[in-house]
Amino acid sequence: MINELNGITPEEEQSIHKARKRIIEAIGKNMDLYGITLSTGLLYGLMFFQNKPMTLDEMGEAMEMSKTSMSTGIRTLMDLNMVNKVWEKGSRKDQYEVERDWHQTFTDFFAIKWRKAVEMNLQALKKSQVELRALADEHPNEETLQSYISLDMEKINQAIDYYLWLDRLIDTLESGEIFNLVPKKPDKGG
Repeated sequence: MINELNGITPEEEQSIHKARKRIIEAIGKNMDLYGITLSTGLLYGLMFFQNKPMTLDEMGEAMEMSKTSMSTGIRTLMDLNMVNKVWEKGSRKDQYEVERDWHQTFTDFFAIKWRKAVEMNLQALKKSQVELRALADEHPNEETLQSYISLDMEKINQAIDYYLWLDRLIDTLESGEIFNLVPKKPDKGG
């Protein structure tokens, strides 16, 4: 690891590194579940335990991977608002640090992913709705066709309702209102 642990015994340092490694591996595996590569998840885990920003060279050295791989991973993490580029006086190299507020990371991640899904699916559903309405209008007397169209339109309307609900859920994530509904820390009173 990049962080040097001073003032403790080698056994204590080994215990800390073992605990950190376990967490880093769990973070990597967990992020893999969300479609982020294991190596990018491990990179995030490594950065999480750093007490200062890291350069791509430092990341590559720590992970024993190429600078190109680190750049790709960092770009992914930055796109998801999980890592920030920071400026450090006297350094000419780009430096990066993790977003430490995991609640914000969670809300950003899902808002970004779900917003794309909502937009893409609503567009497809509405286009199909228009096409099916036109088909129904062209063939008003064909009962079998009208029946199929009616069933499909019912399913499309249900899907649209779902995506509009998801859009409102995304709004609560982006506004922070979600934390009024589900507080960051449990209520100790009840």
